[in-house]
Amino acid sequence: MADQYAAQNAASVAHTDSSLVPALRWEELPEGPVLVLLDQRRLPSEEVELVCTDVPALVDAIHTLAVRGAPLLGLAGAYGLALAAVRGFDVEEAAEKLACARPTAVNLAYGVRRALSAYRNALKGGADLTGAAAAALEEARALHRQDAQASARMAAHGLDLLKELLPGGGYRMLTHCNTGALVSGGTGTAFAVAGAAHRAGELRRLWVDETRPLLQGARLTAYEAARAGMAYTLLTDNAAGSLFSAGEVDAVLVGADRIAADGSVANKVGSYPLAVLARYHHVPFLVVAPTTTIDLGTPDGSAIEVEQRPGHEVTEFAVPGVPEGGSEAGTGVAVAPLGTQTYNPAFDVTPPELVTAIVTENGVLSPVTEAGLAELCDGSRSGNGMMSI
Repeated sequence: MADQYAAQNAASVAHTDSSLVPALRWEELPEGPVLVLLDQRRLPSEEVELVCTDVPALVDAIHTLAVRGAPLLGLAGAYGLALAAVRGFDVEEAAEKLACARPTAVNLAYGVRRALSAYRNALKGGADLTGAAAAALEEARALHRQDAQASARMAAHGLDLLKELLPGGGYRMLTHCNTGALVSGGTGTAFAVAGAAHRAGELRRLWVDETRPLLQGARLTAYEAARAGMAYTLLTDNAAGSLFSAGEVDAVLVGADRIAADGSVANKVGSYPLAVLARYHHVPFLVVAPTTTIDLGTPDGSAIEVEQRPGHEVTEFAVPGVPEGGSEAGTGVAVAPLGTQTYNPAFDVTPPELVTAIVTENGVLSPVTEAGLAELCDGSRSGNGMMSI
């Protein structure tokens, strides 16, 4: 049905199937190809699909968090570039707009570059515009397949690492934000490890931070955990410390939006305090992310651009029925005095010395070093078990 909150030139369609709706898919319609997104602003109360027919619609969906999560943003960038090419829009302009839609998540620009490179190379090789567009689409599909494969490998490596660090099983894991199938072409990153532990009968409890102010943990991770039949408990972000103090956390698992060359990790704001708590309480702090999230061109954490979100996300609660992250200032229920100044970074940065290990599809790096990250990205080691450099 038509939706006043949908992106420009996009349509929203309610989904009634009981299966987990794909976070993103390419679909060929009689009137032309479209990119179909599960509108994550609507979850968990509604499963609504957002149909993007052009790049401005997709950029708006990215800005308003209808589609989010580092690996999935990479896929959105690649498919968005292909959408522009197939529909005959300005490809170079589309690439620029997509790559800049969210500054912190490195995967978005990576996916755009992959599809753009395939498009350009096809033209250089003598292909016409139709052939070049087909090449961009195939590159997006290849990235999609690779991301799904990376999810499976990260899950396996992460579970092996947990068994090594915490023999005996029965893990009580704490996670922050959302890192499952909603952020990936596969089963996710950190959540994929929890899922592997659950299927192996080794997950005793998944502690889910609600993740203020947009509640990705409450709305999305709890949604996925419930669908998977996991034993999970939702908590306010500021209750995590009491769990550590009571000895109720065996490991912290988070994803990443960008990992700098020195191993600094930008992730959803609230991750850094968890790393500090984990270090104080001698609990492993594990970052699970594909190598596409590692940005060797960013030297350290201070060089990571941290996205600042609108203040109304903090000073207002959204009106029921209005998508989270998509409401305009003044349309929610005020919870702070008019004119209140806000500090609303989307991410914070955890230094490498607080990271026990980084789990990628190529293996596990511990301790976290610049040389080790470069090796993981190079893929020169297959990553069977822990890589110590």
